[in-house]
Amino acid sequence: MEFQFKELGHDAYAYVYEKDGQTLGEITWTLLGDVMVMDHTFVSPSLRGKGVAKELLDHAAKFAREKDLKMEAVCSYVVTAFEKSSEYEDIKA
Repeated sequence: MEFQFKELGHDAYAYVYEKDGQTLGEITWTLLGDVMVMDHTFVSPSLRGKGVAKELLDHAAKFAREKDLKMEAVCSYVVTAFEKSSEYEDIKA
């Protein structure tokens, strides 16, 4: 599964998984200074339960680490992932 980084405009960005012209997964954020405000995660019903949302979050987390950014969890998936795992402690805002 290959995720594409996209600039959505107005300081908004995403990692997206598309197949046959259809978006099957995405995680989006708005960059405010040095903080990625994680505002949306979507996974197609056909892919749910297969770890796609975590893969999307992990791509965004890698981006944050590479760019020396922090992440603020707003979307419910990211909030839950941050609460359940300590692997994101270094990038929490």
